[in-house]
Amino acid sequence: MRSGTLILFAILAAYTQPGYGQSPPWESPLKISWSADGATFDEPAIFQDSSGVPSVIRWRGDTLICAFQWFRLPVNTPTWDRVAVKFSYDLGLTWTQPVPITVEGLPSNYQRPFDPALAVFGGDSIRIYFSSSEGLPMGGLSPMVNTYSAKSADGIHFTFEPDPRVDEPSNRVIDPAVIRFNQLWHYAAPIGSPQAGAYHYISDDGVHFTAVPPIGSDPQHNWTGNYMINSTEELRFYGNGPNGIWYNTSPNGGIWNGYVQTNIRGGDPSAIRISQDQYLIIYVGEPYAVATREVAEDPDRLLIFPDPASDMAQISYLVEHPGNINLAVFDAGGKFVQTLFSGFQPAGRQTMVWDRNLGSKSIMPGVYFVRFQSAGRSAICRMIWQ
Repeated sequence: MRSGTLILFAILAAYTQPGYGQSPPWESPLKISWSADGATFDEPAIFQDSSGVPSVIRWRGDTLICAFQWFRLPVNTPTWDRVAVKFSYDLGLTWTQPVPITVEGLPSNYQRPFDPALAVFGGDSIRIYFSSSEGLPMGGLSPMVNTYSAKSADGIHFTFEPDPRVDEPSNRVIDPAVIRFNQLWHYAAPIGSPQAGAYHYISDDGVHFTAVPPIGSDPQHNWTGNYMINSTEELRFYGNGPNGIWYNTSPNGGIWNGYVQTNIRGGDPSAIRISQDQYLIIYVGEPYAVATREVAEDPDRLLIFPDPASDMAQISYLVEHPGNINLAVFDAGGKFVQTLFSGFQPAGRQTMVWDRNLGSKSIMPGVYFVRFQSAGRSAICRMIWQ
């Protein structure tokens, strides 16, 4: 039986990779941000606390799915260090609560799945690629660690597909990125240090992969991230480095045109193009300064007063374009508390009264965060109920 100490050591070894820094992953949140061009992003909001390695895809129409490694405290509970998924049914505006996935048929002696990467195949089926190994190698990572896969019809219940998708006999393969672009499946995984570049494999069916020449890189660009289709002529890869998140473009997955720096800092980015002028990105944010922390307040977009408040407070927010908006409340630890409003609103400065004793859950005294989201815009404001 595996000891808790060895498992914890393996987790630390697996996640102190470039893009994570030296902090364990449960001390960082996933963040979400929007952009008009995929390079300059708006102020981010918290997507999920104590999580890492996101992979977001578009599934059916307006449905998005994001898979990630979830470290829901306390340690060694059923949802600690598990791959979980969240769904959005309005193209990323609002998201469900996380649900851990199941992988039926995964041999009992295999490592728990980590480093998830989602892909759609066969029209509306979902395949998840992940890192694992037959047995737990000393230190958590060794050439025993390969890329495996499982398939699903609902994005939650998966069936294991035997044998590795990618196995490098002399090196571990972690942090896979997989996508189908112009009738061909592409796989990438960092070889080691950023300047070592990334393994590149191709496949006709997404199951049987063949190695092709690796992708070159340099010390400033780590190929830990995810692919994104920008158009039928352009494949992108979003990665990270000491200067922040970047992307590179390619017409075929083998020839890359050059790095474009974005304005956000973080690790393991996963981006998706929602429409002609709307991009969404989910990535690992900087570690919390003390325990847990939300993003900085945005006084121009979201205001709450009085603060502190006793029984009622007024919320003022700016809707820049008419459309659906969402106002949600989270506690100081990043846990969802309640939704204050979700629906269509016209453009302009809007106000509402927040009565702490009304709604699905009475608000106890303490520190809370209100998150405002609209298409392409987000803001978080902290306030205190006393």
